[in-house]
Amino acid sequence: MGSYRERLLVPVSYWLLAVPSIAFLGSEAWFIAGGIVPPLTLAILAVIAAIFLINWGNATVEVAGGVLRAGRDTLPLSEAGEILPLDEKQAALLRGPRADPAAHLFLRPYVKRAVYIAIAEPSDGVPYWLVSTRHPDRLGAAMGHTREPKRAPLPAD
Repeated sequence: MGSYRERLLVPVSYWLLAVPSIAFLGSEAWFIAGGIVPPLTLAILAVIAAIFLINWGNATVEVAGGVLRAGRDTLPLSEAGEILPLDEKQAALLRGPRADPAAHLFLRPYVKRAVYIAIAEPSDGVPYWLVSTRHPDRLGAAMGHTREPKRAPLPAD
């Protein structure tokens, strides 16, 4: 088992999309009120958007000391069964139509790939973890995965 650390930063495009969204929503205040209200509304919206994007971008995936940390959640690697790096298509299936409602998901919409971690003996009803990562092969290798899968196991329909 190795070590791995990745911060899932929000892409610049999300920040750039926030600017016109804030301007559009803030400009509505000019139709309602005048004076200090519109600039104050813009400032409040900008602060809310910045806090949200910064908080979202603080997401960290880490493997160290025999433990996977995905955000605030931890999974001892001794509880992990099969570990599979997923490409974009496989990850999309497990995020959407083939997802198990009981699964533990640590996802970011701007990260398309993921790692599937089956739980060896699911005692709390969680069959697997699905963790977003930009480098699924590196994360899988740090967790002890050694071979490239042909196809990820997908829950039955």
